[in-house]
Amino acid sequence: MDSAILIIQCKDQKGIVAAVSQFLYFHNGNVLEVDQYIDSETGDFFMRAKWELASFAIQKQDIHRIFGETVGSKFEMNFTLHFNEPHPRMAIFVSKLSHCLFDILSRYFSGQFQVEIPLVLSNHENLQPVVEAFGIPFHYFPITKDNKQEQEQRQLALLEEHKVDFVVLARYMQILSPTFISAYPHKIINIHHSFLPAFVGAKPYHAAHKRGVKIIGATGHYVTEELDAGPIIEQDIARVKHHNTVEELVQIGQDVEKVVLSKAIKYHLAKKVMVMGNKTIIFN
Repeated sequence: MDSAILIIQCKDQKGIVAAVSQFLYFHNGNVLEVDQYIDSETGDFFMRAKWELASFAIQKQDIHRIFGETVGSKFEMNFTLHFNEPHPRMAIFVSKLSHCLFDILSRYFSGQFQVEIPLVLSNHENLQPVVEAFGIPFHYFPITKDNKQEQEQRQLALLEEHKVDFVVLARYMQILSPTFISAYPHKIINIHHSFLPAFVGAKPYHAAHKRGVKIIGATGHYVTEELDAGPIIEQDIARVKHHNTVEELVQIGQDVEKVVLSKAIKYHLAKKVMVMGNKTIIFN
């Protein structure tokens, strides 16, 4: 189904919903989804509307201009317009752990993700057979403290060459530089366990097991220069018991991680995430 999504932010005022609805109705738009939110503290209004384009009276290339002239300017809106075709292009970064990668690729090939995956990049060669078995090019970038900057520049050049729209860190165990992050603002999605900051280091599950934790969680968020502190897209938890071994905790944690990461990707692809400061609005 050929469709369009309109994302709106402006100061809350009377008549916004009516004006947007009237615009879509007047031009024969069949509304598929609509959601709105008002931040009572700031007085900001947020809205997401999705509609069919099959019978829409305005050509794709003219929608942004005409909406801006007839509705957007009246309410001083900041708005973006998105179409479901062509599909966004997503690059995956991995290291050695495979659970998130397998989950993403299986959902991609089953049609759950409306996305293109032109390449997978890694700082290890371990997962190359997995990636190539799915018919996706694999690129190996060994990284040391001496070549990190040079390798990142090569990675960025490759992403640009393949016209990548956003990046998913599927347990990529490298810290991205500010230069890399600035090239994809709010377009790099990361996943990590939610033991932070209580249990840091290479073996957080061992430390958590010693403390007898009762909840294991995962957080999917956009990457910012502040490590693991970017706007949160999705989180979830799983309860554990005292008799669970470290190995069982790791397995439970990985199950939560891959589900949370996939949900974060889905929200991003559906244009249901709107960043406001260091937090997000997730539209229904």
